[in-house]
Amino acid sequence: MTPGFHAYRTLTGMISPLLPGLLKRRARAGKEDIGRINERLARAMPNRKPGRLVWLHGASVGESRLLLELGHRLLAERPDLMLLFTSQTLTSARLLGPALPDNAIHLMAPMDTPGAARRFIQHWQPDVCVFGEGEIWPNLIYEAGRSGAKRALVNARMTQGSADGWRRVQGLFRKLVGRFDVVLAADTDTAQRLGSLLGRNVRSSGNLKSALPGPEASEFELRRIREGFVGGRRCLVAASTHEGEEALFLDAAAEIPDSAIIIAPRHPERGDAVEALVRERGLHFARRSKGQVPNTRTRVLLADTMGEMGLWLRLADAVYLGGGHAAGVGGHNPLEPVRFGKPVVTGPDVFNFAGMMADLEARGLVKVASDSAGVADALQNSAPPPAKAVAALAEHADAPMVETLAALMPLIPEPGLLR
Repeated sequence: MTPGFHAYRTLTGMISPLLPGLLKRRARAGKEDIGRINERLARAMPNRKPGRLVWLHGASVGESRLLLELGHRLLAERPDLMLLFTSQTLTSARLLGPALPDNAIHLMAPMDTPGAARRFIQHWQPDVCVFGEGEIWPNLIYEAGRSGAKRALVNARMTQGSADGWRRVQGLFRKLVGRFDVVLAADTDTAQRLGSLLGRNVRSSGNLKSALPGPEASEFELRRIREGFVGGRRCLVAASTHEGEEALFLDAAAEIPDSAIIIAPRHPERGDAVEALVRERGLHFARRSKGQVPNTRTRVLLADTMGEMGLWLRLADAVYLGGGHAAGVGGHNPLEPVRFGKPVVTGPDVFNFAGMMADLEARGLVKVASDSAGVADALQNSAPPPAKAVAALAEHADAPMVETLAALMPLIPEPGLLR
């Protein structure tokens, strides 16, 4: 056990008694589900059914969506599997719940303390543990390794800043990730950073998000909102926005007065804050979560709901993608709006998708703007991206998923009872 890992286990063990109170305070603040705190503490968990189990863990919405698709692909190959999904945010829990296949369950991720990690792994006895993107939790990874479970890191993404941080505890990183059975990077930069940390070659399989199907939408709702709200106006959509970005977007939209505006914040629980901002500007609005129905005199539709992004993107004439003007977020996946053939503009701070954004910008599929004036110009004057470029993107979209699946399948034992 490295000194860094020993210190981490000691510290997380010391704070364990404080966690129930902390989680309850977070629940009162709307950041946890009070009814699921036991899941965060790895207590009173559902029974583990016999058979082979694959545990798939991602932090939030993006990771959960790609792991859900990966889970469906695993079940297509091995229908006998039981899938356990875990995630850390309420938003991802709301996304996963209704979308799970029959032989899968979702739990809030356990806190990474020695006791919770041990209880979680001993209870579920996963055969394979799949961690998405940057989910490196030392205690959970350690306990999974002790149990004999195979471990995989897929769609790994690592910024230079994160790599520099891990380099200070490189021994710990090698002890944890260096013993993974599969490590696949989402891009070549991450592959090089991981390879440098681990002292071995790491393969880039490509970004799994490129293989995700576009979000669906109700044709009835699409027609109803297009006719009842958008009318003949240009429809501007702000997708996955964070604090500060709604104001920037509204500044830009003010330059396009005859437009219908849809704001879909990344975290719907921010609906009250966004409503207050819209009220301050004196804009007539309707709020989706409250069942308010917009009409053609409504300027803003506040789409503070989950699972309806397919609807908003289909309605859009142009899309402002959040995450690129919010400090520390690093951008969001631009492929969804691009696949719908929509002009897309985002901010410059997109370090989580740097390679992808540069490629899409070079192909004319995304624009980057530093301020509201640039966003306004892109929203007003951008034409739909070239059809050939969109088609070329779709043609190779599934390759990362196919490669990842091929790497994971050999890790899963043949059907049988618990180990």
